[in-house]
Amino acid sequence: MIKNPESIEEFRYISSQAKEQKLSAYQGILTCRYGYGRAMDKAKLGGIGRDFLGVYLEDDNCHFTLCKGIGQNMESGYISRYLGEMLMDWLDTTEDWSSLGFQSYLNSIPPMGGDQEISNQAMYICGRIELPTLERPVGRIWMAWQGDSRLKYWRDELEVSQYFKDTMIAEEWWSDSNKYLSGVPHVYQSRLEYGMPMRLQLYTDGLSDLDPISDILPNEQIQILFDAPHTGGLTDDAAFLELSW
Repeated sequence: MIKNPESIEEFRYISSQAKEQKLSAYQGILTCRYGYGRAMDKAKLGGIGRDFLGVYLEDDNCHFTLCKGIGQNMESGYISRYLGEMLMDWLDTTEDWSSLGFQSYLNSIPPMGGDQEISNQAMYICGRIELPTLERPVGRIWMAWQGDSRLKYWRDELEVSQYFKDTMIAEEWWSDSNKYLSGVPHVYQSRLEYGMPMRLQLYTDGLSDLDPISDILPNEQIQILFDAPHTGGLTDDAAFLELSW
């Protein structure tokens, strides 16, 4: 999509973790669908979700982060937000998109509580999209992840998610203590060509019913998965983000 240089566009969403976000859509230079839900037991008790979702669109650039805290205690929610906000800041400011540069940044993030002896872990998927423009006819997508949250990607309506499958590993995560790191980031980078339709979809365990589905579902059907009437509510926290252009 080629952008009119006179237009200015901005959109931001950050999940609160303390309340649900019904499936919503933003339509601009790209289409963004997003939603958030807590497991039914947490929602009934007023607890916070362990997932974090953030997306920011400014002009031709979009960056996003999906994090999942490990464990079921409150710290898992705090660490996912802590890491998510740090990643959002980095994606907005960095000029070093190398794997080494990203690994160096992760290693430089200070412990959430300032104590290296206490470890908190989170899985994540983060990325940046630079759309093609009149001044930049070839764009770029950059993504990095650790863990087993879902990452699906379609290029020209052909799903290419199989290239990521073997790198979505439950035994990998980021830790705020260097003593408890597990694995190294997986990094993907590719050109974006003008005129080629693309779709990117990220979500966490609570929406695992989406795993076998490649079709574009209407908002109402995705909201049914969030409501989970067949189980009386979600059995796990759920965050969803879909970007298409």
